[in-house]
Amino acid sequence: MLEKPLNSISFLLLFCMSRPLPQSPIIKPPLSKLYIDPTESEMEAQYRNHGGDTSFSSLRVYLNSLSDTPSRFSRRAVSVSTSYDEMSRVRSVSGEQMRRTLRWYDLVGLGIGGMIGAGVFVTTGRASRHFAGPSIVVSYAIAGLCALLSAFCYTEFAVHLPVAGGAFSYIRITFGEFPAFLTGANLIMDYVMSNAAVSRGFTAYLGSAFGISTSEWRFVVSGLPKGFNEIDPLAVLVVLAVTFIICYSTRESSKVNMVLTALHIAFIVFVIVMGFWKGDTRNLTRPANPDNPSGFFPFGASGVFNGAAMVYLSYIGYDAVSTMAEEVRDPVKDIPMGISGSVAIVIVLYCLMAISMSMLLPYDLVRTVVLLLYIGLVNKGNDQIEPEAPYSAAFSKSEGWEWVTKVVGIGASFGILTSLLVAMLGQARYMCVIGRSRVVPAWFAKVHPKTSTPVNASAFLGIFTAALALFTDLDVLLNLVSIGTLFVFYMVANAVIFRRYVAVGYTKPWPTLSFLCLFTITSIVFTLVCKLAPSSPLKWFMLGASAVAAVAIVQIFHCVVPQARTPEFWGVPLMPWTPCVSIFLNIFLLGSLDAPSYVRFGFFSGFAVLVYVFYSVHASYDAEGDGSLDFKDVESFERINIILS
Repeated sequence: MLEKPLNSISFLLLFCMSRPLPQSPIIKPPLSKLYIDPTESEMEAQYRNHGGDTSFSSLRVYLNSLSDTPSRFSRRAVSVSTSYDEMSRVRSVSGEQMRRTLRWYDLVGLGIGGMIGAGVFVTTGRASRHFAGPSIVVSYAIAGLCALLSAFCYTEFAVHLPVAGGAFSYIRITFGEFPAFLTGANLIMDYVMSNAAVSRGFTAYLGSAFGISTSEWRFVVSGLPKGFNEIDPLAVLVVLAVTFIICYSTRESSKVNMVLTALHIAFIVFVIVMGFWKGDTRNLTRPANPDNPSGFFPFGASGVFNGAAMVYLSYIGYDAVSTMAEEVRDPVKDIPMGISGSVAIVIVLYCLMAISMSMLLPYDLVRTVVLLLYIGLVNKGNDQIEPEAPYSAAFSKSEGWEWVTKVVGIGASFGILTSLLVAMLGQARYMCVIGRSRVVPAWFAKVHPKTSTPVNASAFLGIFTAALALFTDLDVLLNLVSIGTLFVFYMVANAVIFRRYVAVGYTKPWPTLSFLCLFTITSIVFTLVCKLAPSSPLKWFMLGASAVAAVAIVQIFHCVVPQARTPEFWGVPLMPWTPCVSIFLNIFLLGSLDAPSYVRFGFFSGFAVLVYVFYSVHASYDAEGDGSLDFKDVESFERINIILS
């Protein structure tokens, strides 16, 4: 018996001394090395950086660094960051901080503005004419469901980690630096390509509003290959103007977006009403040419999913909202409402608009591979209507309705401007945070002290986008954008499962990794059978077997592997089913894209790997040496967990 009662401090010390440490592998380095004093850090940095020089200080040092690439790659590629580091030390690389000025309604406006415009005004026609026909509305619903499930995954991460890095930061704190770099590279490529495509669509709609053909300001350069030979200086001016706005102020950019989005939604409602009023329901099942496939599903189920893969471009935008998390006043409340709310609203608007457009004329009146509705109404054919301005074309040759063409052209121009504004806000913040991680020069990470915006990243990507918009045709851009977006969404869905079920140092990662790999393989098998196998009873048996296997895999994992984390503020519902459906849909839509898209994607990913091997891994290694970045692997996390236990 103790002679006097224990006070709180004595009791706490006694409890901690008597509590056994959790089971853990033997740790070779002593725990005293967990926190290294500044002298040791400086000496280690000088040793790693060849006597204090960075890997790029001279050609000799760089060549020596290249010889160390395998060891550096093995150290940095799987090095994960922590939420605390992302919001403190990594964030400090930018110098100034971004101001928290946005609320949930700003995010909803940015989400709607970012999504509406890119897809409806660029991809609807091509997807309907060549893939889905009138069932394009189902394609939009499927793509929207996939986007909404992915939005849930983004929301959980954004609430937990309210920084400007979006998917790049989410992958970095989950799978490590190299997977995050590949994700970030694809994100930047997606945004630049889609922004260039949309800016060229803007010039077509602006011309239709004033009765001016794009040929009057685009000119052809005979020495350039087809698809790159139409020069569009007006698209360049539009991109540069938007770049100036986003450099000036995020809050002012949001105000501009709110005004343009309000006008654009009014235009969307107008187009929907006009489509239902002037359209013909027979166009939903009857083509203009009886020799073409008829019915609501003229190209079958495969055509619907092929169309969904194409129109997925239309949902690029909500992920840009997640990059604004660092500038949101109340991330826990505002981010879920902003991301998920904007996606749900846009799904409804897209489906209504797709139906109204399908009612206006049969799907097979399109002769271009770019966009739908380019020859006007059924009985008012005209081969001179702009192929890149389909909706205004639908009214241009109907007697007494020519004024609608101008309304549609002006409204579509508003939508494309908001899409550009939000996407360019997002791409700049992605590049800013990638710069913070040092895998690209830290110059991109700098935040201007007066505007509190990433001016360097905004200006650089704006100029690059303008250069692409100057000469690159839409058809060259679209599929590459879709495949990159689907890949990124697939990675984020995997990351949210891994982070929920794996707490490094307490739970083994292999059951979760094995589950993710097995489920991915099953989804790929289902996709390949559906895509490549000829129609037969064996095909349907294999599809059914694959579906049953996928459901069984998820159910077994759900019952056997417990969750290691419970989100404190907001979490994806129905875990792990929701992200698993997102994974499956993303893989299935990836399987719907054509082979050249994969060739381009592989080429670009290979180029990104070369950049990482020859620059990024050495730059981040140097940053680790000078203390700007940390190194955390499984062992170091186990050591931290033991101390905290």
